[in-house]
Amino acid sequence: MAFKIMLDTNIILDLILQRSNDYLDLRKIYNGIIAGDFRCYTTSIIVQTSSYWLTKEKGPLQAKQILLALLNDIDVLEASHEVVVNALQSNINDIEDAMLYYTAVHHKIDTLISRDKNFIKSALPNLPVYHPADFVRKYVNQ
Repeated sequence: MAFKIMLDTNIILDLILQRSNDYLDLRKIYNGIIAGDFRCYTTSIIVQTSSYWLTKEKGPLQAKQILLALLNDIDVLEASHEVVVNALQSNINDIEDAMLYYTAVHHKIDTLISRDKNFIKSALPNLPVYHPADFVRKYVNQ
């Protein structure tokens, strides 16, 4: 079974918009998703947040096309009421990060990928959060 990963909002946006210094690492991760090395997930909240920024950058039609293409390779997971409550009661101060993290825990995701240093520090050992470069060094066949 493929390693299960979840990408933070900014990782998805940076991949789509090719706007970060670590774009090559993001491409390696995405190529691993396409190759079946990783099974990738997101949440409807991340799709919604990404759609806002993509629409501003590309317009609504192109934003929809981009997101539909992305969702050919990434599955959307939902958070139950219990997951939302757990996220809000957690020690993670950023609510969006907490929602992502506890959705991932609930769905038994293996790891999250983010650049947010506070998010990475707040991760529990059973669900680590990696910076893209660290994830590539550890899990991607070069």
